[in-house]
Amino acid sequence: MDVTEQTFDDAVLERSRDVPVVVDFWADWCGPCHALAPVLEGEIAERGGQVELVKVDVDANQGLAAQFGVSGIPAVKAFRNGAVVKQFVGAQSRASVATFLDELLAPPRADSLVEELRASGELPDVVTALDAGDVEAALSLIVDAVPSAEPTERERLREVAVALFEQLGHDDPVVSGYRRRLATALY
Repeated sequence: MDVTEQTFDDAVLERSRDVPVVVDFWADWCGPCHALAPVLEGEIAERGGQVELVKVDVDANQGLAAQFGVSGIPAVKAFRNGAVVKQFVGAQSRASVATFLDELLAPPRADSLVEELRASGELPDVVTALDAGDVEAALSLIVDAVPSAEPTERERLREVAVALFEQLGHDDPVVSGYRRRLATALY
């Protein structure tokens, strides 16, 4: 599906709250774009609706290209929950595109870490906060625990925090505040 500056918010940002959306920023004159297109289309088709593909013509939609920092094409950006979560620039092999999509569709690292914490009984207050949907409280508990933690526990706290940052998206204001607090606590 081709999207424009007028349809982007609904077709990509809102739709990505239900299913990951891969955006192919391209131009008609771009040879590598034409080489990548059938690879992207084929790999996405093989995933049976688990991910959607949209195309943005950068010549006709220069505002979108600028908004998402597209300086070279083809530029491929994967959106989840309204934010870019993965990206690459340039024509890629079928295997590279398949790996990109497989990583996009893999369960978020935060989910598997929470299950590990639950199974081991580690960080029960963090697990309780996450089960209640309060990621900010969980991050606060993690950051507050870092200064007094033993080195192996510090690494586990860092690992959980980074996974939560990835899940929220790097543009989330909660992430930027807690990333700074975590760095200060760790170093």
